[in-house]
Amino acid sequence: WCQHHNGVFRSSDSGRHWREIKDIQPSVFGFTVAVHPRDPDTAWFVPAIKDEQRIPVGGKLVVTRTRNGGDSFDVLRSGLPQEHAYDLVYRHALAVDDSGKRLAFGSTTGGLWTSADGGDHWQLRNARLPPIYCVRFC
Repeated sequence: WCQHHNGVFRSSDSGRHWREIKDIQPSVFGFTVAVHPRDPDTAWFVPAIKDEQRIPVGGKLVVTRTRNGGDSFDVLRSGLPQEHAYDLVYRHALAVDDSGKRLAFGSTTGGLWTSADGGDHWQLRNARLPPIYCVRFC
């Protein structure tokens, strides 16, 4: 899996061939992707508006998740700000733990969110941190 300025791509043959995944709402633009540790068909992304405005689309922070290798996506928003959100998530600021159930991401505005159920529900942990560039489970 790869997400960058040009979109979302997936390889199932160790990078020899890549498939572009185009129909992801609200956007294919973003920086971060986390892949389930045992199920390569499951991945999470945090989309944004393209380079001109590096903020969530429509001011709504969401996480998109595929469970079928990119054929379809869920837009996960429970517990995430749905208005006036200016949070951008950098490449290393989204992580999934070894179980594939717990996730965490941090934003450029210092928000830190966690999920204990694969991203279905999110909880803000602290809104007063400096910009978060990386998160990890230990």
